[in-house]
Amino acid sequence: MLDKAKEGIKKAMDHLAVEFSQLQVGTANPAILDGVRIDNYWSMQPLNTVASISTLDAQTLTINPWDKSIIHEIAKAITDANIGLNPQTMADSVLISIPPLTEERRKDITKIVKRLWDEAKISIRNARWDSNKAIKSAEDAKEISEDQAKDYGTELQKLVDEANKHVDEAVKKKSDDIMKV
Repeated sequence: MLDKAKEGIKKAMDHLAVEFSQLQVGTANPAILDGVRIDNYWSMQPLNTVASISTLDAQTLTINPWDKSIIHEIAKAITDANIGLNPQTMADSVLISIPPLTEERRKDITKIVKRLWDEAKISIRNARWDSNKAIKSAEDAKEISEDQAKDYGTELQKLVDEANKHVDEAVKKKSDDIMKV
């Protein structure tokens, strides 16, 4: 009865974690390039399927394509992705220096984090609403008793409260990381 709610809550929390990993917060993280697609062999492919992406140091990403002829296409794709990065092509790789965050950019990213927090909370609420609806319909159809419905409702609320607490902690930690100079 609560499996659908657990699945919805897990999807919301996983999505939040992925979105957080893609935020550029002033340190080199290969995940910030996850959304970059490159036109290769007449199809759009994720960058990580045509090259290895690694950190050279805390402020630099290096991209080593398996096919060296696509270096300029990789640089163009990163520029076109509009993620605020300036790639530099080398003989056989692409280097990206991650610029330090300005105070204004930190505040903008914090706003993005709050928007993502709001989306996660909405997803969790929707999962709760769907499960409450399923519990109510099962009770109306006499598939479960009133006491069972109440127990499911209580257990569901515990799941939601725990998920909300986890999301709040993740957002606070990410916001603190962003605002740390």
